[in-house]
Amino acid sequence: MKSKTFVLYVTVVAALGGLLFGFDTAIIAGAMRFLKERFALSAFGEGLAVSIVLVGCMIGAALAGTLSDRTGRRRFMLVAAVLFFVSALGCALPQSLVQFLVFRFIGGLAIGAASIVCPLYISEIAPPRIRGALVSVNQLAIVAGILVAYFVNGVLVDAGAANWRWMFATGAAPAVLFFILVLRVPESPRWLLKQGREAEALTVLTRAADATTAAVEIRSIREALAQEGGSIRELFRPGLRKALGIGVFLAVFQQITGINAVIYYAPRFFETAGLGRSSAIFQSALVGLVNLVFTLVAIALVDRVGRKPMLLAGCAGMGVSFALLGAAFKFQLFSGPLVLVFTLLFVAFFAMTQGPIVWVVIAEIFPTRIRGRAMAIATAALWIADFVVSLSFPVIADKLHESFAFWLYAAMCVIDFVFIAVMLPETKGKSLEEIERHWLKKPATQ
Repeated sequence: MKSKTFVLYVTVVAALGGLLFGFDTAIIAGAMRFLKERFALSAFGEGLAVSIVLVGCMIGAALAGTLSDRTGRRRFMLVAAVLFFVSALGCALPQSLVQFLVFRFIGGLAIGAASIVCPLYISEIAPPRIRGALVSVNQLAIVAGILVAYFVNGVLVDAGAANWRWMFATGAAPAVLFFILVLRVPESPRWLLKQGREAEALTVLTRAADATTAAVEIRSIREALAQEGGSIRELFRPGLRKALGIGVFLAVFQQITGINAVIYYAPRFFETAGLGRSSAIFQSALVGLVNLVFTLVAIALVDRVGRKPMLLAGCAGMGVSFALLGAAFKFQLFSGPLVLVFTLLFVAFFAMTQGPIVWVVIAEIFPTRIRGRAMAIATAALWIADFVVSLSFPVIADKLHESFAFWLYAAMCVIDFVFIAVMLPETKGKSLEEIERHWLKKPATQ
């Protein structure tokens, strides 16, 4: 029980970084309308205020792997906590748009760092038999952070002219808590072993499991470290080129099918549909709740149903939902709950398929020796696609109408469906070695 408590404790501590990730990305949804009024933003300015955080995410994620390899996972989580704190206070106190953009960019650095180092830390300290479930806690923390942000928006929407400042400032408290708790957890045993500190690594692993399991895990880590260091050129070999293309495509289409148009701008289009400002923000909280609940559904089903069937079902459901939502805006069917229902339907399909399962597939399809580099390329592509969607949605909605944006995302769902049906192999139940042999067309060893 002691080892289980320890593992759960360090997982929850690391997952606080995921919660801050979700909170910081979503808090802008409720604050945006007030920021737009405060700084007289154009449609492009609105998109920039939302998407600047993603520029920071790209840089933070790109640097996180290398810097955490040098400094350690724990120290880099501390750096992320400080950046989250600075961003929260800085975004609450700006006197100009430029100041706000600078601190949102800093928040992006923190989000990008957390998106890499927090699940990495969990995966490196968790016992193998429960590693998948514990790493999934980080994804749950992200969607929980989004839900918390929506509730904070709802509570503070009527807090006066400085309401948006308080929305951002609330992020400082969990950042301080994250910093304090990270001080109380050990360093990643995998990182310690890589630095030649085997005794310390064994001590940490023994706290996470029994001594026999810890010794086996030490040997496993040594073997994995020996396989690392593959060249980036390997990704462009026949076979692995296809794996890289699939990984990048899935990452990009996870975003350009429109999820963050919903996460960042839900209050905007609920207001367009005729809801009052406060009501629109509370309706957005339902988006966060559905996101959380159906992520749990994904975790329960992915190893039973399989990756490919769930991704196909998700594309179909998301495409239909956005097609219907576009029709509701085109023909102004705002008198009933249609806009809310279609939005929640889209989020449910995304949360139980594209949201978590794309990450599962990307983590499985690359050989161990180059997995880190390949995932970095796919993650960078994802953040770039997220930036494009976040920057472009208000411009498209203002210039061409919301319905055009939703139908565009529905079309992306159709393309995604066809690609997955034709190109993606099923990886459920296969070892990583079997998946690698699939790409390289190697026969199984007897």
